[in-house]
Amino acid sequence: MVHTLFEWRYGGHQVSLCGSFSGWTEIPMILLEGSSMVFQIICDLPLGYHQYRFLVDGVWRFNDSDQGCCIQDEYGTINNIILVKSSSSNGPLPEPVPRPSDNEIDVSRHRLFRHLSSYTTYELIPNSGKVFGLDVESAMKYAFHVMYEEGLAILPLWDQNRRQISGMLTASDFILILIELHKSRTMLSDEQLEMHTISAWKHGKCQRLREVGGTTLSPYRRPLIQAGPDESLKDVAFRILQNKISTVPVLHAAEDICRHFRNRLEDLPLLQQSVCNLPLGTWTSEVGRASGRLLLTLRPSDSLSSAFNLFIEAQISSIPIVDDNGALLNMYSQSDITSLAKGSVYARIQLDQTVMSQAIELVGGPASGRYRTCTRSDSLYSVMESLSDPVVRRLVVVEAGSQKVEGIITLRDVFNLILS
Repeated sequence: MVHTLFEWRYGGHQVSLCGSFSGWTEIPMILLEGSSMVFQIICDLPLGYHQYRFLVDGVWRFNDSDQGCCIQDEYGTINNIILVKSSSSNGPLPEPVPRPSDNEIDVSRHRLFRHLSSYTTYELIPNSGKVFGLDVESAMKYAFHVMYEEGLAILPLWDQNRRQISGMLTASDFILILIELHKSRTMLSDEQLEMHTISAWKHGKCQRLREVGGTTLSPYRRPLIQAGPDESLKDVAFRILQNKISTVPVLHAAEDICRHFRNRLEDLPLLQQSVCNLPLGTWTSEVGRASGRLLLTLRPSDSLSSAFNLFIEAQISSIPIVDDNGALLNMYSQSDITSLAKGSVYARIQLDQTVMSQAIELVGGPASGRYRTCTRSDSLYSVMESLSDPVVRRLVVVEAGSQKVEGIITLRDVFNLILS
């Protein structure tokens, strides 16, 4: 069997693949991530010739972009045809590498030793990059998520009282925590993990080590194993081996080099709040939010003149277009009116006889690219992140699952909340 890629590059809402290799049963194809036109599917096919065609929105289609790859069957149906060949290679086998002598091994080690001695740790630091670090008073649960989201196995810890990097947080710390949770779930619940700081965990960890090993070391007695930017790679390699560690932080010893420790904005309590708990946005009457005005929507069958009237009378810039159940279908904004300039449509259009579905067709483009959505449970920080995109001026608040429109949050709403 050979993995074979099938591709339909001409758009559609629902695309399936049918072929002689599947008994002509429909195989749903998947929209390629980042594309609104390309559908793909990979199938395991035996060697030989196979016929296939595509079912696009209920219509049988074939790909005629390549000449000579189509065939007409006895019923007059045109199918694509593909020849599946073996993917194995018959190239020459690589020659075996001879085993080095003891003298060659010693020479190689000496060369590597000299190489590591001739470079410093500073030369390994990229010209541009970012270094993650956490305050020791950060919550363990937060640290866990940061390491997961950023793909980090280790994090330097900043001690604000000492004004220095005081330690490292590693994946093994979380392994130990999970082991404790497994042994006694009452020892450290999920809520406690959210409130438990890194410094408290490190202190408790050292206490347990003292109890087990009988040592009198204080929690921070063991100095942080580190390297300076001017140390050779050879010295750092020895330090890693001697201390049985996998990572060494490279720290500059200059005084007052750290001006401040940057906090992540999402740590602010206000930005962690769900938008449903904050006085911002315009909402529908069904949601029951106390607001100065209600959200206005239109149906696809409503006239374009009704949209124009809402823009002027309600002084709004966009209107959600919803179905009979109130689910979001599209958005129509004041800026979309410029689409009427195409072909001088504005000169002959009748606003009362043109419905919103026709007006949106004039705008063109996929509906998904014309708006962004969020839910009432989303945090203010995530909403602000979406609004930070220059092309996004508003977020439509929808009910998860049903996509029923519940409200709209604009950048101005956020400014009013923060600056009022």
